[in-house]
Amino acid sequence: MGPTKNRVILFLFCGFLSFGVQAQEQLPLVQLLEILENKFDVKFSYSVNDIQNVRVAKPHPSAPLSEIIKELNEKTLLNFKFLDERYITVSTLDKTISICGFVVAENDNQPLFGATLSLLNASKGTITDAQGKFRMDDLPINAMLSVSYLGFTPQVFSAKDLRSTGNDCITIVMEEQNQALNQILISKFLTTGLQKSIDGSTILNAEKFGILPGLTEPDILQSIQALPGVESINESIANINVRGCTNDQNLILWDDIKMYHSGHFFGLISAYNPYLTNKVVVTKNGTSSEFSDGVSSTINMSTKNDINSEFSGGFGANSIHADAFVEVPISKKLAFHVSGRRSFTDVFNSPTYDNYYERSFQDSEISANSGKVGENNQKSDFYFYDYTAKLLFDLNENHKFRANLIGISNHLEYIEDYQANSGQSTSKTSFLNQENIGLGASWDAIWNRKFSSNVSTFYSQYNVDAIDYKIETDQHLTQDNEVLETGLKFKTKYKFSKNINFLNGYQFSEIGVLNGTTVNAPSYVSIQKDVLLNHALFSEVEYKNKTTYLRLGVRGNYFQKFNKFIIEPRLNFRQKLIDQLALKLQGEFKNQSVNQNIDFEYNFLGIEKRRWILADNSTIPISESKQGSFGFEYHKNNWLVDIEGFYKQVDGITTSNQGFYNNFQFINATGGYTAKGVEFLINKTGINYSTWLSYTYSTNTYNFENFSPSEFPHNVDVRHSFSTAFNLNILDNLEVSLGGIWRTGSPYTKPLQGKETVRDGNNYRVNYDSPNKENLDDFMRLDVSLNYDFKFSKGIQGMVRAGVLNVTNQENTINRYFKVNPENSNTTLKTDHKSLGLTPNLSLRIKF
Repeated sequence: MGPTKNRVILFLFCGFLSFGVQAQEQLPLVQLLEILENKFDVKFSYSVNDIQNVRVAKPHPSAPLSEIIKELNEKTLLNFKFLDERYITVSTLDKTISICGFVVAENDNQPLFGATLSLLNASKGTITDAQGKFRMDDLPINAMLSVSYLGFTPQVFSAKDLRSTGNDCITIVMEEQNQALNQILISKFLTTGLQKSIDGSTILNAEKFGILPGLTEPDILQSIQALPGVESINESIANINVRGCTNDQNLILWDDIKMYHSGHFFGLISAYNPYLTNKVVVTKNGTSSEFSDGVSSTINMSTKNDINSEFSGGFGANSIHADAFVEVPISKKLAFHVSGRRSFTDVFNSPTYDNYYERSFQDSEISANSGKVGENNQKSDFYFYDYTAKLLFDLNENHKFRANLIGISNHLEYIEDYQANSGQSTSKTSFLNQENIGLGASWDAIWNRKFSSNVSTFYSQYNVDAIDYKIETDQHLTQDNEVLETGLKFKTKYKFSKNINFLNGYQFSEIGVLNGTTVNAPSYVSIQKDVLLNHALFSEVEYKNKTTYLRLGVRGNYFQKFNKFIIEPRLNFRQKLIDQLALKLQGEFKNQSVNQNIDFEYNFLGIEKRRWILADNSTIPISESKQGSFGFEYHKNNWLVDIEGFYKQVDGITTSNQGFYNNFQFINATGGYTAKGVEFLINKTGINYSTWLSYTYSTNTYNFENFSPSEFPHNVDVRHSFSTAFNLNILDNLEVSLGGIWRTGSPYTKPLQGKETVRDGNNYRVNYDSPNKENLDDFMRLDVSLNYDFKFSKGIQGMVRAGVLNVTNQENTINRYFKVNPENSNTTLKTDHKSLGLTPNLSLRIKF
């Protein structure tokens, strides 16, 4: 504790023992009570232990007894109460006090907006305002409070130490955590629980997450789409496009476990339960050199990592699923965290489920009627679940061990009953299972004030298994897609000084991918299995002072199978020009060895068309990206204006992983794409509200040298994209959020007018015009949410959220392609995929 703190606490301590600001004569309280008993003919009842060390100021000789008792109540930590005109009790029982203070950063003495003060072993708490100020009333005098802020070392105070005396409030100075130079720049970014760090990444704190339009849960992958340059062109939460990338080009980590599956309900719901997730860091550019294997963004999720002294948890449900989580402290050094979630869609169909079902299964075998099967003879059951578990063991303050488990599963069963020509009833069952299981372990060690290390390892297994019975042809199709990855990472951090960190590390990964397809009629079997080993060394230096932030890094990758080296430099630079204005420059090279192919012919029931496939360094190269961005950021009085231009080039993509609906659909070729554009954001936050407007202009162009034309618009080439929202705290426990999205329609390819089809052997195929020459109609959607917090009882909190997606029921087309007309092979039929219509949802949560 510094000298300033000592003086402040000494001042408060003295204030507690005095009656006012004026210096007065002090005497023991027990002596004063004897004087008052004799003077006013009253009797005080008290415990000697409660008052023996208390000294008070001597009251004015003419002061009446009522004023003296009032002053004693205000200026001591004791409770003086009249039982009648003569008897007065003195106790510490049920005594409550008020506290107030300011929370500031140690390095620049700037207020910390959004710092959390929470009552230990209770659910009461508050956050600081824009000036870093807080106030809490009616606290027990023996209460203990924790003061925390992401990137800073938490502190614990007694309520007595923070006691408010008139206009005097204590100042709490927060010290940056030893391992974190990358401090929070903006603590309330867009909404509560979203923060912006100094390296440009965005941090989502799920536990403190506020409200976003249309959402009833802090859905991790849905929430990050509020950021400029992050959106889902096909309205799928799992298929996130960051600055023009495809969804499989995002690196997704959960407690350092690489995940290959991210969505329930085929992309409409995030597969990651947010209620034990501590933070989510989203990096669009300038990534740390310790991360690679994703040529676009990095989405790094971390669960709670501290051992609490009290058992806590929560549960809830919405119109789709129910979930629960608990934090179980076994001892001061050992704890267990567990969560689980399961849909009840196989038991109860809500209006929300009906809309999701219609959106997911449109133009699939489930929604199509074969002609042999009537609608009454079709049945489908769909459900999903996920679970997590974490074991936390602290050997001591410097050595911490963690073990993690995550499981994600989607199950679809489709049953068809029909009568054969013989009159015999026949039943056919198709099913689709999709799973991702991850295991991980880590050891964090602090060897001294300057040197720390981390060792982590993980195992990730992704499976898609499907059996598809096609009644029309009596065909039995079995399909498998499996990814197995094991990884090991060792990194060290050395702190040269208060401003400089040095990171070094080694990473090893082994990835195996299997794809299998079996058909009974005609007989066909295809099984392909590949394995790839990768070794990587990474190093970076990080420097920060009051005006400059710089992170320089390099990563070297060696692919053992191909004897290939890939060197990846990284840059992240931010410079304050004046107090409110800063420029930022970022750049990175990255690679990716596993991508998703899109199979239109052998797909999973017409629903899941994507399969993970491993690079072979010939027909399927390792994808490589180069990206740079430059911009300015203005931040003053809780206004944020951010403008950033970016350029991204990705090479080594294939036609099979782009999902073309054009004449290149069945041609194997490799190429690349170039995305460039400008992102603009204006954001204003206050204690009771926040509002923002973001706009992105971008162009995204494919380049395949062997095609004609060699350049054409990317499938996710959306030139203009707007989003806006307004959040308002109507009451302390009632919040509303309203927002909307508008963007230009994505590209599609029309058949050639006058010659829509062309014969290919014994079959006809669509004869497309120039690729992605046309655009769908603009996409527009308005969403609204309402959040209400309440208390069941002491220590038990409740929350009700209602949300509506697409309030105006706007009909949006998100994809369009064409098929040969089965009744006239010279013409085509247009197929449109529609977005969600008006979709309500309601959730109830209990936390204890």
